Amino acid sequence: MALFSTQALNPGVRRREVLGWAMYDFANSGYTTVVLTAVFAAYFVGAVAGGADWATFAWTAALSASHAIVMFTIPAMGAWADRHAAKKRLLALTTVGCVLATAALALVGPGAVALGVLLIVVSNVFFAWGESLSAAFLPELARPETMGRVSGWGWSLGYVGGMLALGLSLAYVLWAQAQGQTAAQFVPVTMLITAVVFALASLVTFSLLRERAQPNAQAHGGWRESLRRLRATARQASHYRDFMWLLACAAAYQGGVAVAIALAAIYAEQVIGFVQQETMVLIFVLNIAAMLGALAFGYWQDRLGHKRALAVTLLGWVATCVIAALTTTKGGFWYAAAIAGVCMGSSQSAGRAMAGMLAPPAQLAEFFGLWTFATRVASIVGPLSYGAITWATGGNQRLAIGFTALMFVAGLALLAPVNMERGRRAALAAPAG
Repeated sequence: MALFSTQALNPGVRRREVLGWAMYDFANSGYTTVVLTAVFAAYFVGAVAGGADWATFAWTAALSASHAIVMFTIPAMGAWADRHAAKKRLLALTTVGCVLATAALALVGPGAVALGVLLIVVSNVFFAWGESLSAAFLPELARPETMGRVSGWGWSLGYVGGMLALGLSLAYVLWAQAQGQTAAQFVPVTMLITAVVFALASLVTFSLLRERAQPNAQAHGGWRESLRRLRATARQASHYRDFMWLLACAAAYQGGVAVAIALAAIYAEQVIGFVQQETMVLIFVLNIAAMLGALAFGYWQDRLGHKRALAVTLLGWVATCVIAALTTTKGGFWYAAAIAGVCMGSSQSAGRAMAGMLAPPAQLAEFFGLWTFATRVASIVGPLSYGAITWATGGNQRLAIGFTALMFVAGLALLAPVNMERGRRAALAAPAG
């Protein structure tokens, strides 16, 4: 058990609690893997919207609408959760919402564009709320000097969950195709499979994870007071300037990551020529690479330093975009996918650990709410820009993926001013009340 040593954990934290926390990554990763990346995205563009010129833009617009809702709600939600020690309660509510909305996607058939858009917006809002609340537990569990590896434990286990949901879905798709079924018949079943995996795995989280925060004795005013505190934090932005630079960096590079999550299957099928089962195998292998990348990179990050580790992954993302834009063969795209897999797990884990290092201990949910705000800005700008470029150029997705490389370059530039030591001192100097 040395790989998952309790020496990486804060005093009093047990391995079972970390397992419970990491199992939430396991639970919710099926949603991003099956719904947003491998299956429903391409199904929406090709079958629901009938492959129309505007279909990719409609998909990215639906995701952007969900991200906009999250942007303007999650910081206040995080502030309220901190004041009332309610992260776990809110996490349970958001989980139920995402599971039900994911199951409802089974009702979306060819031509049901409006219903598909509505359910994607609802499910993705609940998913993002839950993801932010779950991340806010990380600094309570891990020591500052080992936050990278503990974050990596969660991300790597998350990719195992994504592979489980995708593997079960792939097995069903292959069986259904052998029976002569069409996508309109078998894709809805994969949505039900994903919802069930999410629901069952999350039960481990809620049975093992503790709410360690204590409510503020002076907590009053509900959401209005939470908004007041959030405005006070915004006025103190200069005190947390390294965290703010990290938010700007995330708003840039996470846009590119969002493109990879939301559009990888669409690009593989419409540009490279993959068929649906090939795409699912591709995403499955990508998840294996991401799992190994997140686990190994978490340890390397603690030794190399958070900032340098994130910079390395961003360079890898630039290479991924360039290869994907230039290759014309399935073999060449596999190289891009392999690099993307390693970089996806490591960059997401590194960013979460850096946010945990720079967040004041008494305001974890609030600051992770701000982190989520930045990533949702990116998730709007990235896929929406991709969709707009594709639409404006008559379907030139190669140009769109080439533009995505610039987002990672911008992330590298905005990462440069971050000083982790100075930012950590500022976080620890924050008032406790």
